[in-house]
Amino acid sequence: MARILIAGCGDVGAALGQGLNAAGHEVWGLKRRPADLPPGIRPLAADLTDPATLNALPPELDAVVYSAAAAGFSEAAYRAAYVTGVRNLLDALRRAGQQPRRLLFTSSTSVYAQHQGEWVDEDSPAEADSFSGRCIRAGEQLMWDSPWPAVAIRFGGIYGPGRTRLIDSVRAGTAARPAGPPLYTNRIHRDDCARTLEHLLFLPGPAPLYLATDDDPAPLGEVLSWLAVQLGVPEPPLAANPPLKPGAGAGDPALRMRASKRCRNARLRASGFQFRYPSYRNGYAALLRLEN
Repeated sequence: MARILIAGCGDVGAALGQGLNAAGHEVWGLKRRPADLPPGIRPLAADLTDPATLNALPPELDAVVYSAAAAGFSEAAYRAAYVTGVRNLLDALRRAGQQPRRLLFTSSTSVYAQHQGEWVDEDSPAEADSFSGRCIRAGEQLMWDSPWPAVAIRFGGIYGPGRTRLIDSVRAGTAARPAGPPLYTNRIHRDDCARTLEHLLFLPGPAPLYLATDDDPAPLGEVLSWLAVQLGVPEPPLAANPPLKPGAGAGDPALRMRASKRCRNARLRASGFQFRYPSYRNGYAALLRLEN
């Protein structure tokens, strides 16, 4: 049995914690207001941006999963979640004399600047010039520079229960298929996110970095059209891509709408991980069945 802290225990963290508890591990969920955590996860009320609240971490932790998310889309919010919070937690572990055998950091494919449909993997340059990409990369580096073995996992767009924005927009008739070259998107079901983290917690000799997206990088227009067929509603109309501003960074709303890359998950697959939902078709079909 392992003693595991999930710092920033939101939706993905809670799903991970439930899986770990079911497997017999002792799990703590750290968040500002932990009363809503599901059974099996021990609540730990603390604020990652306030070092004084991190002085009572559970002792003798075997592993720590850092899965905090930014409270909003601003540089201050991203720096708080991915830089200040990481630094504060690492400092608290040092002060307490903790010796975790593994740290995991939930990162994002937004750290890549590629946006012309290129294939990317763990060896591709990750040089996004947006504040979001820079802050997340800084958090990865803080983890790798810590005294303990650390693994960063760059997740694609997460969907699943409670994360049904695309379904809702197609059903409501507000979705639009982008015109022009394919705008590739990468995604992963929430449950596969949690399963990826559990897999990497106990994988012997993991690499320091993994891309975690499903097997099916797909043009956004294709995904929207498929959802329309499943829902029995009209296909979303074509809409022109927003113009790019000269010198816009990846955090610029116009460029974020145009971001287009294809992520390879070969390293994660080679580690033995098997997706429950290897394509958006499997995952969204499961969500639609839950509605019926």
